[in-house]
Amino acid sequence: MTTSEQPSPTPGPVRPIALITGVGRSIGIGAGIARRLAASGWDVAFTYWTPYDRRMDWGAEPGAAAAIAKELTEAGARTAAIEADLSGPDAPTRIFDEAEQRLGGPVTALVLSHAESVDSGLLDTTVEAFDRHFAVNSRASWLLIREYGLRFRSAPGTATGRIVALTSDHTVGNLPYGASKGALDRITLAAAHELAHLGVTANVVNPGPVDTGWMNDELRETLVRGTPLGRLGTPQDTAHLVAFLCSPEGQWVNGQLLKSNGGAAS
Repeated sequence: MTTSEQPSPTPGPVRPIALITGVGRSIGIGAGIARRLAASGWDVAFTYWTPYDRRMDWGAEPGAAAAIAKELTEAGARTAAIEADLSGPDAPTRIFDEAEQRLGGPVTALVLSHAESVDSGLLDTTVEAFDRHFAVNSRASWLLIREYGLRFRSAPGTATGRIVALTSDHTVGNLPYGASKGALDRITLAAAHELAHLGVTANVVNPGPVDTGWMNDELRETLVRGTPLGRLGTPQDTAHLVAFLCSPEGQWVNGQLLKSNGGAAS
């Protein structure tokens, strides 16, 4: 048999596409979610923004996006890593355009795990910092959800679309972060109702205390003492719940704010 007579390879099953924001560090929650969804049969587009990590205490992780993309590819997923500054109002449209172009199909699940988070309280938060937190954590999330809703198509009578947003109940000493995450909660829960006719579910997940490099020893010990299971959360803990919510089995969970925090005391 000549090369031209070789049978064509049998195409594999079509994998749904997930778009995950905030996947800039290999030990982060976003990266944990990306790995879990890739292993569960999803293709994954993800965003990252190196300048944010660079100005935080933990610093940027050189080559992280490429390394994460390589892991996801090895798990069988087609992958698109997209660097994007979510403080710009035009970013969501560009992100969806690039994800669809590079992965060849529409986004089925939108997972919002990005964040602007700089510690400051009522008296020392600047207007600039307050506005930046709301631009990234609230406005960008709304625009991403809106872009998703404008593009999503589903067969009538099915619930295949998924939106999952990660939130926090932290407020004291972290005012703009907590306030902007509170706005994110309301935006996402509104989507559970306003996008229901499209076959989309929307939920908010509070992952509780997950140490991804931002805790000091004193805080770590305090949080462990306040958790019945006697440990901190991991990115994998959050990823398991997100994967369930994105699965067919998770379609009956809708419009909820879920605490996946090991029972940590507030």
